[in-house]
Amino acid sequence: MKNWKRIFSGAVALVSVLGIASCGNSGSDSKNESSSYVDKVNVADTDDISGIVQNIEPIPDGADGELKWLSYFDINPTRKAPEKRTDLTLFEGKGGSIKYEQVSSVEKYEQLAARLMANDPPDMFWYEQKMTFPANCIKEMFQPIDDIIDFDTPLWSGVKNTADQFTLNGNHYVAPVKFVSNSVLTYDKDMISAAGLEDPYDLYMDGDWDWDTWYDMMDEYCKGASADEERYGVNGWFAPFIFQSTGKTLIQYDAEKDEYVSNLNDADFTRAADLLYNIKKNNMYYPDWVGQSRDAFKKNILFYAMGPWASIESHTPKEGDNWGVVPIPKDPNADGLYTTVEINAYMWVKGSEKKDAMRCWSECARIVNVQDEYIQTEKDKFFENNPYWTEEMYDMAYNEVTSDKYTQLIDPGYGISTTLSDDDAATNDTKEAVIPYLYTSVMKEDENGAQYTWTQLREAYSTTVESELKTFNEAYHKFIGK
Repeated sequence: MKNWKRIFSGAVALVSVLGIASCGNSGSDSKNESSSYVDKVNVADTDDISGIVQNIEPIPDGADGELKWLSYFDINPTRKAPEKRTDLTLFEGKGGSIKYEQVSSVEKYEQLAARLMANDPPDMFWYEQKMTFPANCIKEMFQPIDDIIDFDTPLWSGVKNTADQFTLNGNHYVAPVKFVSNSVLTYDKDMISAAGLEDPYDLYMDGDWDWDTWYDMMDEYCKGASADEERYGVNGWFAPFIFQSTGKTLIQYDAEKDEYVSNLNDADFTRAADLLYNIKKNNMYYPDWVGQSRDAFKKNILFYAMGPWASIESHTPKEGDNWGVVPIPKDPNADGLYTTVEINAYMWVKGSEKKDAMRCWSECARIVNVQDEYIQTEKDKFFENNPYWTEEMYDMAYNEVTSDKYTQLIDPGYGISTTLSDDDAATNDTKEAVIPYLYTSVMKEDENGAQYTWTQLREAYSTTVESELKTFNEAYHKFIGK
């Protein structure tokens, strides 16, 4: 998938009425095992925080309530999105305001670094899966948030387990305000029925939605094409999540060594790569960019894998459409359900002294995602804008993979170094850094049209991965004073 489309999906997830997997663990006492994630994500019971908005303290008189927001998208109302967001309304009612300082998505870190060098820091910056943590935290672009957020309070306790994975020297750097599905499979139920296939939603609800049933369904659908018809099983963004459904990521944090290590030789990744390889080899994969579900179905693509943004608002189903949504299928050999999710969070920039305003904004941004009245309001708005979605679709797209049924993985490989993690700096044909490239490339071909194997990819990039990890670990240990 094209890099700018990935960036766009993250922005849309935030600025839509319901508003992209986090990137890394860090070395601190909070880590107690060797893994890419350690616990499940649970949202605090909203009964415990009913009315807590009255407990959000206003910004004190005399304190600067204006937050400089360096980003490529605006929190304030715009011509394209004129409706004021609920979190902003709350914040302004507490004496705050957001000053948008625009920067391109490609140059955001360079501009932030330049501002820091000039002693002119903005206050707030958008958390992104790639490079924000730990890479740009150990470069001291951001500061800890423990002075403004107490993860033991009801408002924040539901994200504490995740926040604990974003620590350096015991200090938290990321406070998730919301979790969003990175990718789901959208499909046309009428296409499924016409092909004589079982509804994937029913398979999921029965616990039978795994790699094998998914592959067999696509295989049967493609083989059922008439002589003059082209059919495909899947298009979109799904390959990384197949790897991660094993419960592992390509880079992981090793607590005993207190460093990040390669996981490329894990046998489960060979199985995941084989599945993806065969989907491509057997012509089930449609490789070109398709921007919305409807266009995929018109091309006889059975499953469209993308974030929910690609099936809402201007991409939403029309009257008479009969769509369904299911999560990425599980690994049949795994001991549970695993996925990565997009984390919505706001980084506190190094040098910003607006403690009161950052505290207030963080609380306003969080509460609209956990208090019942706001959740229902946002859901009502969603169905006003997307009247032909069903409750079933909504639950699968927005609630299921962020529920405690799933163990949420944090993938350190997206936040290690420019070479490993930063697509914006990539110079290869697909504009992918090494880790994103490895996740998808058994579905790519070389210049001679030969499909890459996992063995070839692993051998080609293992030295680079080890070298980049060595350099990063040295910088990481220096940062924590080890």
